[in-house]
Amino acid sequence: MKSKFLLCAIAASVMISCFNLSFTPSQANAATPEGLPKVTIVGMGGTITSTALGRELFQSYGTPKVSISDILARLQPEIAKVADVNVREVYNIGSAETTTANLYNLTLAIDEVLADPTVDAVVVNNGTNIMEELAYWTDLTVQSQKPVVFTGSMRQSNTFSFDGEANLFNAIRLAASRETTCYGTVLMMNDEFFAAREVTKTDALRLDTFDGGRYGALGTVDENRIRTVRAPARIMSCGTEAWKTPFNLKNVKAEDLAKVEIVYSYTEADGLPITALANAGVKGIVTAGHGAGGISTSQSQARKEAIEKGVVFVSATRAGSGAVYDTKAPGIIGGADLLPQKARILLQLGLTFSKDTEQIRGWFESIGLPEFNMSKH
Repeated sequence: MKSKFLLCAIAASVMISCFNLSFTPSQANAATPEGLPKVTIVGMGGTITSTALGRELFQSYGTPKVSISDILARLQPEIAKVADVNVREVYNIGSAETTTANLYNLTLAIDEVLADPTVDAVVVNNGTNIMEELAYWTDLTVQSQKPVVFTGSMRQSNTFSFDGEANLFNAIRLAASRETTCYGTVLMMNDEFFAAREVTKTDALRLDTFDGGRYGALGTVDENRIRTVRAPARIMSCGTEAWKTPFNLKNVKAEDLAKVEIVYSYTEADGLPITALANAGVKGIVTAGHGAGGISTSQSQARKEAIEKGVVFVSATRAGSGAVYDTKAPGIIGGADLLPQKARILLQLGLTFSKDTEQIRGWFESIGLPEFNMSKH
């Protein structure tokens, strides 16, 4: 049995039955009477619903917006062969407008939609600038094991090379396939899909901006051929309560969410921002350090004083990859290989659901650092 588990981990198999689980997509997701999977688009806005000042002006935004329903209409009649699609537009906003309250409401909306036994999966459209953050937020907070797929576009809906139609079509196709059941949230852009934990935007303008870092993509969508080449470790607990995180937002209010900030380090960085944030009542700070989490002498002193005031720190790296491992230092948690913006989200949720720094440290070591650890099976 142990060798069977090991084989699954090495291959990163997406065949959930390989883990001898009683839960399968076909059992959990009843198709519609027409035989098609039912997918709901939960709209958040973003470039995909924006317009440009001219069809050739890919970086110049206009004021009119379209709805995600308008984009969906462009996919007819082809999309009707893939899924029975409905739309629930929660917001139609840009990345800069998005608040923690918006994220809170997004999670509740997704869980409400997926609680319907006739709904098989959700697709979320939102702005690409912070898509990786919203994706990781929902990965940590959505309680349903059904597929959640994020997508959007790099170019506006009225431009010559609008990529939103293909991205939305492929996101719906991926969600409808239910191949990412128990994967948590994935992000699908430019024919590839990635785990929410690892994915990041790497280029301000190019269409192939999203990347999975050293871990790469989970798979690709090539017309009706969906290839899943690896899987997040959490599929090993698929079908059990252990799959869920403790961050059930139904148990807290939006205004209860902890305030957490990020401070960047560089040559001779002043400790003043850390001191100011601590004095302002911020509960947690992520330091985006150089190398393996290093910060300046001034920042180190400010951090020490802030810890004495009860501020919890996570040490991350600005390098883009590589890990800052935990040293059990009082008040300082190693962020491992979470990007600073992802570490901030986990710290925010940790501080919202616990006042115990050691409990939060434990969540960073488990939820924040998932592994195919076969010694536990």
